[in-house]
Amino acid sequence: MDWLLEWVRDWAAHVHWVHFLTIPVFTGVVGWLINWSGLWMLFSPVHFKGVRIPGMRELASVLPRKVQEVPGVLQGGIGWQGIVPARAAKMGSIAVDKAIAKLGTPAEFYQQLEPDKIAEHIVTVFRPELPQLVDDVMRREHPRLWRDLPRPVRQAVIDRVQAQLPSVVGNVTTEIGIHIDQILDPKIMVIDHFRENPALVVRIFRDFGQRELNLMVTFGFVFGFLLGIPVAFIDSIFAQWWLLPILGVVVGWITNALGMWLIFEPPEPRRILGIPVHGLFLRRQDQAAEVYARIIAEDVITLERIGDFILEGPSGDRTRQMLATALRPAIEKAAGPARAAVRVAMGPARFDTIRDSVAEEAVSRTLTPFKDPEFSRRQSEKIRTLIARRTKELPPRDFVEMMRSAIKEDEWMLYAHGAIMGLGGGFLHLWIFGVSGG
Repeated sequence: MDWLLEWVRDWAAHVHWVHFLTIPVFTGVVGWLINWSGLWMLFSPVHFKGVRIPGMRELASVLPRKVQEVPGVLQGGIGWQGIVPARAAKMGSIAVDKAIAKLGTPAEFYQQLEPDKIAEHIVTVFRPELPQLVDDVMRREHPRLWRDLPRPVRQAVIDRVQAQLPSVVGNVTTEIGIHIDQILDPKIMVIDHFRENPALVVRIFRDFGQRELNLMVTFGFVFGFLLGIPVAFIDSIFAQWWLLPILGVVVGWITNALGMWLIFEPPEPRRILGIPVHGLFLRRQDQAAEVYARIIAEDVITLERIGDFILEGPSGDRTRQMLATALRPAIEKAAGPARAAVRVAMGPARFDTIRDSVAEEAVSRTLTPFKDPEFSRRQSEKIRTLIARRTKELPPRDFVEMMRSAIKEDEWMLYAHGAIMGLGGGFLHLWIFGVSGG
């Protein structure tokens, strides 16, 4: 034991104390800078910033896979895009697989929107448009007959069509509900919206996690400082010029890794060395669920976007055909007792053409109220409530995977960035203070 005390006294007598004490301070500051700049790398810029290099796209295809993952490389550019917005579509895909698919089926989402109220709103909005719709179709398909009909008779036709409107609209909303699983795909809907609006994914993190993200930056200094203490001892003992840069790489890598661990791990509360630990995001899963649900209900799965998707999405043609088929019988009834005589007067083909034209024209107009922003906002509250409740019920591991999916495979870039900054910090300290003992 005496030899150890003697060695400590000798070390203390010869150590360069300014050099020694500044190392933890340096690693602490570098750790803070690593996590601060790493946070910037995660979220900024929302869109790719850089320059396009001729031939870069072709070259990228033969580069290592990890290099190809750097934002912009596969697109033939040198620059940067925030990791989270660059992977927005991927996060949308995993969010659906891990969360939204478990939150509810398309039918559940549709029922939350209260089809009966949608039908009532459609009738209210569509009724004033019906006279013009009937008039336009009749003037196009059978102008002479429509012109020759006495005004009271024309009005009677319009009145009968309007009287059929609640039944027609009921058929439409019922038919949508029956086939909603075939005509509405939440996964495509979410992926496309996230891809087109990468800032939305950034907002999901920022709105509920800014406090934790700021804490991650602060802990960058704490982790860096603590890791700098053993680095200072090792450097003072061996006094080699290359030690600080090499150990800086280790400190930078570990600092970023600890920062990510602090946010997401462990998913469930546990004790490590008697200290309770729990991922910072996971501690506020309920609050996060409310924020996530609000954003999804207000910006992603809305009545407006559902209406757009079922008419203009991949199954749009099928939806229009299905709804037109549902509308035809009700429209035909509008001719009333005179239906047979009108069919004879016009000819069966012409009568069927007019009926089909009214049905096809009515499809788009019938769903126009889906795009009423105020009505959509009121109905979105039902979706928000459903998503919030189900997200709170998610197992912590699934919740972590949903939130971490946008960055999981790209975290190596953050760690590499930390290692490079640690290397630079080591060289900077070496440049200012020289080699320990030198």
